[in-house]
Amino acid sequence: MALSAETSAERVAQLILLTERLTKLVAAQAQAFEGRRPQDAAPLVEETSRLANLYRRESAQIRARPDLIAGAPLAERQKLTRATEAFDAVLARQARALNAAKTVTEGLVRAIAEEVAAQRQRAAPEGYGPSGEKTGKPTDGSAITLNRRA
Repeated sequence: MALSAETSAERVAQLILLTERLTKLVAAQAQAFEGRRPQDAAPLVEETSRLANLYRRESAQIRARPDLIAGAPLAERQKLTRATEAFDAVLARQARALNAAKTVTEGLVRAIAEEVAAQRQRAAPEGYGPSGEKTGKPTDGSAITLNRRA
């Protein structure tokens, strides 16, 4: 899907609407993560993704062909610039919120994994050394895997 503008002024007006809608969606998602309610962001993902792809394509087109918006009134182009700056600010806010949520989640997973390992260690039977004597050290044949890239 692409914008259906016939003139520079129409294209700028549509880009302003697109940018403002995308800004509102991303702000709502950031607010959900900041409020520790990521489930509230889930219903917005599909529309946000669709609009973000459209925004990306249109931005690339304008970078390649600035003449697409050059004929629009200066006031409208300035309004588009302000809308884009607001969008950039909301994206930075969302990035901070997502990074904080990721840090908290990783910490929880690590704490749970450490506790599971500690419980397994306490419950493990004593091991035997090479000569068949008890070592007094518990052994555990199970493993816990943490993916640091997830």
